[in-house]
Amino acid sequence: MIYNNPVIKGFYPDPSVCRAGDTYYLVCSSFQFFPGVPLFESKDLINWTQIGHCLTRNSQVQLGEAGSSGGVFAPTIRYNDGRFYMTTTNDSLRQNFYVWTDDIYGEWSEPIFVDQGGIDPDLYFEDGRAYFMSNGQDDNGVGGVVQCEIDIATGQKLSPSRTIWQGTGGRYLESPHMYLINGRYYLMAAEGGTEYGHMVIYARSEQLSGPFESYSHNPVLTNRNLGGYELQGVGHGDLIQDPEGSWWMLHLGFRQTGRWLTFHHLGREVFLTPATFDEEGWFTAGHNGTTLSSFETDRFPESTVQEDKKRYTFGNTNWNLDWCYLRHPATENYKLEPEKATLTGTGVTLDVPASPSFIGIRQRDFDAVISCKVKLTGSGEAGLTLYMDELHHYDLAVVQDQDGCRVIERLNIGDVKSVEHTVALNDQQEATLLIKSASERYSFFLQQADGSELPLGTAHTKYLSSEVAGGFTGVLIGLYACGEGATAEFTEFACEYK
Repeated sequence: MIYNNPVIKGFYPDPSVCRAGDTYYLVCSSFQFFPGVPLFESKDLINWTQIGHCLTRNSQVQLGEAGSSGGVFAPTIRYNDGRFYMTTTNDSLRQNFYVWTDDIYGEWSEPIFVDQGGIDPDLYFEDGRAYFMSNGQDDNGVGGVVQCEIDIATGQKLSPSRTIWQGTGGRYLESPHMYLINGRYYLMAAEGGTEYGHMVIYARSEQLSGPFESYSHNPVLTNRNLGGYELQGVGHGDLIQDPEGSWWMLHLGFRQTGRWLTFHHLGREVFLTPATFDEEGWFTAGHNGTTLSSFETDRFPESTVQEDKKRYTFGNTNWNLDWCYLRHPATENYKLEPEKATLTGTGVTLDVPASPSFIGIRQRDFDAVISCKVKLTGSGEAGLTLYMDELHHYDLAVVQDQDGCRVIERLNIGDVKSVEHTVALNDQQEATLLIKSASERYSFFLQQADGSELPLGTAHTKYLSSEVAGGFTGVLIGLYACGEGATAEFTEFACEYK
């Protein structure tokens, strides 16, 4: 069969995967968004369904001081003796921790902290013992992939932190994962930075603590030399074996907006690439070490169908799964119903690193039509936002103040904030807002009572890209309200992908 990449679309970066029986489980980074660490399951590695989050309580993760692209960094999920573990970093606090659950569909534990620095932690289990890895500096100040043994019940270190591998010389060594395969220890990591130079590398050893011999043809996977190819930034992978014995790599990558347009705004997404071991025990990945937008493989039954959801509404999404908040929300300002959302505004706007009245869903493809009816009560502002961070977002909103009621199209690009177009509503305080998205440009409209569309302007997608805004996230389609005493009702929301 032929399957297409990415297998999870939109801002779901830094995937990690494990298997329990015939089911795969996958987690991703969430940064300043809450709940933290989206959790997915799959039976076939191609079709993934979100089943929850690992961090659903304020006590599990502190995000109040998290800046954009701060907060929860790359997680690892592992399954051992009937229990699931997820370890990650709260980079804003420089703390590594893990949580666990015996019920993958239930709540996860309170955090257990590990006194080892660095980021991108990993857990490895063997013979009743647990080992913790991260990339950083060991107890002697030596940088690289750092390992120690821990008491899995308490997080206490049982051995000194020691650097066991320093990579291949590429910048930003990160994302270490350890595997025992056919009697050898394989240590996989990433280098090059999570951008156009990203790559997956690995080494192997006869001992858990090394020394490690690097694969002679590293990087094993990268698209860094594929100029003009849509898929870039390939790296940060995790290996998994299916029940039939085949090996796969789940990893991140991103889709740039055009063949020669080196911008990406959908965020880093989840890709699936086949891996194959040779007779000497080394593995290769992908098509000549690259990831493709589609792979033809006989590893899946021909009856396997890859699903691709095209329409997202209030009715067919789950507020607790598909949608997320900025940092810790004031829950009393949200009333979320099957076909309606009511948000109460505060003095916090989208322009500050705090928690405004905002709930968003990830943009999953370039070409889309987004619409929503917004009814505003009181003085303030409410509408749709295409949100990258507090300095980079495009807003289409209903505004009510001493000058009356109107719809505005506003562009926020760094220090430049510009209302591009205004249409009076004659105190109606209700409007149907419409955004048409293409790979290079967003277009904004007011849908009028007769169904016609009044153009309000356009904006380049590249100004919401990581190349302009910086950071590690992607665009969210957000509902928001601001202004003390302002209340907004959102109905008839739809995001239709082509």
